[in-house]
Amino acid sequence: MESFILVRPQHLNHFGYLFGGQLLAWVDEMAWLAASADYPGCRFVTRALATVEFCKPVTAGTTLRFICTEKKKGQTSVSYEVSVKGRAPHSHLEKDVFFTIITFVALDDAGNKKVIN
Repeated sequence: MESFILVRPQHLNHFGYLFGGQLLAWVDEMAWLAASADYPGCRFVTRALATVEFCKPVTAGTTLRFICTEKKKGQTSVSYEVSVKGRAPHSHLEKDVFFTIITFVALDDAGNKKVIN
């Protein structure tokens, strides 16, 4: 699954760069959307991020492209590789901004692990 976000001034820290926490929130949301689309009806919660690699700083006006690809499926969990690419305004070049592998666990109504169908 691919999604795009435009980085706006309210997403920046006092140095003029994208807050790392904002990027992590978007990564979590995009990967959750991919998992929910791939496994409709499952209630997923974030279990872990394998790595957190901020590769390049991001400024306002940058278009971020989130690429979420299923990496591994277990009985109750699923992992997605998430790479984020950034394109500055008026540029045709995309740069690697971020990479991680995120794992979700499916839960039942009582909060117990549930087998993914």
